[in-house]
Amino acid sequence: MTTTYQQPATVATPLPFLRSELTRLQAYTPHPGGTEEPSVEIDRLDTNESPYDLPVVLKQELAQIWELSIESNRYPDGGHNRLKAAIASYVMESSALNQAPILPSQISVGNGSDELLRSILIATCVGGAGSIMVAGPTFSMYGILAQTLGIPVVSVARSVVNFEVDLDAARSATRDRQIPIRVVFMVHPNSPTGNALTAAELDWMRSLPTDILVVIDEAYFEFSQQTVVSELAQHPNWIVLRTFSKALRLAAHRVGYAVGHPQLIATLEQVRLPYNLPSISLAAAELVLQHRQSLLATIPETISERDRLFTALTKIANLQVWSSDANFIYARIKGANPDLAMTELVAQLKIQGTSIRHTGGGLRISIGTPAENERTMLRISQLST
Repeated sequence: MTTTYQQPATVATPLPFLRSELTRLQAYTPHPGGTEEPSVEIDRLDTNESPYDLPVVLKQELAQIWELSIESNRYPDGGHNRLKAAIASYVMESSALNQAPILPSQISVGNGSDELLRSILIATCVGGAGSIMVAGPTFSMYGILAQTLGIPVVSVARSVVNFEVDLDAARSATRDRQIPIRVVFMVHPNSPTGNALTAAELDWMRSLPTDILVVIDEAYFEFSQQTVVSELAQHPNWIVLRTFSKALRLAAHRVGYAVGHPQLIATLEQVRLPYNLPSISLAAAELVLQHRQSLLATIPETISERDRLFTALTKIANLQVWSSDANFIYARIKGANPDLAMTELVAQLKIQGTSIRHTGGGLRISIGTPAENERTMLRISQLST
């Protein structure tokens, strides 16, 4: 008996039971930048993580919790009650709220902010209930997650000068009842461009009707120290997203949280997956909140290094660089065919040992350790001349 080898199915030849529109969807790509193997150890400056791991003493404490307190045969705390209380306290403290306290009932915890984004979309737009609005360039997962759920995405532009949202276009889009927008995504500060919300953008958000949910993504709050949490009590249609993955050094544990109106949070709790975070991630989040002062003590260094890198990059003639309120810098190459030039620069940098991200029509460069930043400046300078 003979058998005939058949070529495996590819995205170009989808299985007949898969939704056809997903063949056109571009998935999020971790650590892009070419296929060549680098000759040296990589400086990972493409995902905006903290360049510093948890201190060994905290890792040892977490290992002890794993060994003595976590039962591997038992499900994790599905209600996240202790962690929600700790997060509520941290939000109050970090936002300097003296009145209108944040309660645990206003907190939902997700497997990274991505799960919370997906829960928000399920709760608002699935089944043809509405569309979302984004202002590009911005974090790609808003659009990717919406498309995976069959939700239309309306995109408005940003200024090419300072990346402020085109508010005239935004007003027109939110008034269009043929494609009713149910959710608006605003980022404070924006990724990949690093700019915080302006007074005009905030006033526009305040003017939106209450049947539109405004998601304010504050993933980089610890670096910007700018937040709208104090306004949540006046705006039940606002929800703030934050994460443990950046300043609090828990990217490997995938812990994000939302702060919002108790009824909205209760709905997110209904649609999220049960036991969505493993016990070790819950324990790690509680632990870093207990030690937040020492962990956040590296923030001034990051800001100083960001400013140093910004100054150095502005001296490169064919680079246009923007100031940032986050832990990364955004730049673009000037001249003819800039996208090709940036693609080649990213690939060459990765070969030399620096990984940055080509996204949103530009280069997003995370702030690393002083030594990593020094190598970044040198390599970009050499490759850009």
